[in-house]
Amino acid sequence: MTTVRITRTALTRGTLAALSGLLAGFAALTVAELVSAAVRPEASPVTAVGGAAIDRTPAAVKDFAIRNFGENDKLVLQLGIVVTLALFAVVVGVLALRHRRTGSVAVLAFGVIGAASAVSRPDSTGIVDGLPSLVGAVAGAVLLYVLIGRLTRPRRIPAEEEQEHESGWDRRGFLIAATAAAAASTVAGAVGRTLNGRSAQDAVASRAAARLPAPASPAKPIPAGAQLRVPGLPPFTTPNSKFYRVDTALVVPKVDANSWRLRIHGKGVRRDLEFTYQDLLDRPLIEREITLCCVSNEVGGPYIGHAKWIGVRLADLLKEAGVKPPSRGGKADQIIARSVDGMTLGTPVEDVMDGRDAMLAVGMNGEPLPFVHGFPVRMLVPGLYGYVSACKWIEDIELTTFDDYDAYWVKRKWARKAPIKTQSRIDTPKPFGRPEAGTVMVAGVAWAQHRGIEKVEIRVDDGPWRPAQLAEQDTVDTWRQWSYPWKATPGGHTLTVRATDGTGEVQTEKRTKTVPDGASGWHSVVVTVD
Repeated sequence: MTTVRITRTALTRGTLAALSGLLAGFAALTVAELVSAAVRPEASPVTAVGGAAIDRTPAAVKDFAIRNFGENDKLVLQLGIVVTLALFAVVVGVLALRHRRTGSVAVLAFGVIGAASAVSRPDSTGIVDGLPSLVGAVAGAVLLYVLIGRLTRPRRIPAEEEQEHESGWDRRGFLIAATAAAAASTVAGAVGRTLNGRSAQDAVASRAAARLPAPASPAKPIPAGAQLRVPGLPPFTTPNSKFYRVDTALVVPKVDANSWRLRIHGKGVRRDLEFTYQDLLDRPLIEREITLCCVSNEVGGPYIGHAKWIGVRLADLLKEAGVKPPSRGGKADQIIARSVDGMTLGTPVEDVMDGRDAMLAVGMNGEPLPFVHGFPVRMLVPGLYGYVSACKWIEDIELTTFDDYDAYWVKRKWARKAPIKTQSRIDTPKPFGRPEAGTVMVAGVAWAQHRGIEKVEIRVDDGPWRPAQLAEQDTVDTWRQWSYPWKATPGGHTLTVRATDGTGEVQTEKRTKTVPDGASGWHSVVVTVD
């Protein structure tokens, strides 16, 4: 009987030690959240550690995350961090039951890791960014030390409390301390989240107050025939709420347009320029239909969308700064665009200044940019994948050379230059669909931005290539819809599509991965005709 009692007591104490670790970890995170409100939201440990993890993740792993989790990749990462922290806290709690001080030191050490991650981030404002993690760790370490103290045998037990302490630990004291800690941590976290939310109110207000002027150069109306009436086809213009999002920001930057500034400087710049948001709105604006595509888009993938953009010609700003393209003797061949979160993108100067509608966009589909798409200002260059052209939340443009500087993704083994490849996709019928025998409309989209789509062909099984019917093309910078009336016969079939761009280049059959410069290959779907 004594052995059973000891075993149950040990089990109970071990469970409560694990709970102590969880409570200490929870306290560390919530106190850090509260302190980050006085520093900046991006300095919170989950965001800092998550950002550092993204920075150090191999390109192939990032590509896997985007491919399998899509726009939920950041949520998965954050959940992974929280689960890892919880497991760490449990282990530290159990360890502290035998080595009380060592457990508290382990919590402090993890705080140091969080602080180091925050300070090392590209957008770090200095050593103060490490403060939330350090203060949170101290709070967690102290709490763990106190709770574990309640699980050890008191030195003196008054006679009237022998019943309370028959198991050898301060049950009442532990419950009181644990309950108080949980309540205080919950309050600290709620207050921290509220304050961090308020810090973005100025940004939200500035976007609500923004009014886009009429463009000096409006976009031509989209031809009526650009949108085919085929069920299953996406709309020609992608709604803002449906537009794909691929970036590394765990916390979407909320930038106040009233305090935002853009600087242009670097090699070949005769004089540095600085612009406010209003400065850009006061300039002649262009409005253009442009399709964007992410380099992480697999063959047939969803990371492509079309919108009507309004902004300032980037080439005009560069010319005012005295910049010349390399073909005219310019000193710089690369633009480094920097975001407020420290992201860097490298774009060829020649492409920006060759006459295409490269712009600093302020509007998307008739409204100021949504925060997730770069408010107040983002950059975009037709014909280039987003990772080398479409910097969101841009605040700095530096003229340099490809020999002198590697941007964020180039350091991670992606290509320096990445023109969009000729691609096509079958949107209907869906993979493994079961259409009925008879005429089945096969339809989809094709794209080769800044070259346009000249032809789309369909192949059924191993048969000959047949020309698809093309929707009317808007511009060479937009995708193009297509359809093919297929006389479907019962059984299993493989449908394959390929496109030819405006230069006569036929989409290659050769399959490549997205790394280093975008996927290639023909898109196919397998269906069973009933």
